[in-house]
Amino acid sequence: MNILLILNEAPYGSEKTYNALRLAMALQKDHPGTELRVFLMADAVTAAIAAQSTPQGYYNIERMMQSVTAKGGQVRLCGACCEARGLKPLPLVEEVEVSTMSQLAQWTIEADKVLVF
Repeated sequence: MNILLILNEAPYGSEKTYNALRLAMALQKDHPGTELRVFLMADAVTAAIAAQSTPQGYYNIERMMQSVTAKGGQVRLCGACCEARGLKPLPLVEEVEVSTMSQLAQWTIEADKVLVF
């Protein structure tokens, strides 16, 4: 099974990115062998900025994303969205890469299921 999650919301302030990554982690845990891909667009690209520091007891999107990639999930960012937000020079979470709409189109064609948050 190949699952693509497309995220559009900022990492904090709304829980959509948080819930999408919770689902991604549950899919990896409960359904080994699932090919999981996450594509960040719009304000969701800010979720991939490295060195996030959240208050004690608050979820940390960077750690959640690292958990997804550590288990073989792929995370890519919309390059145009990154440029629009000035993110190109900033360090990203390990294993996360800036990508293109062509990559998203390819992933969409290859996916068995596409979920948008």
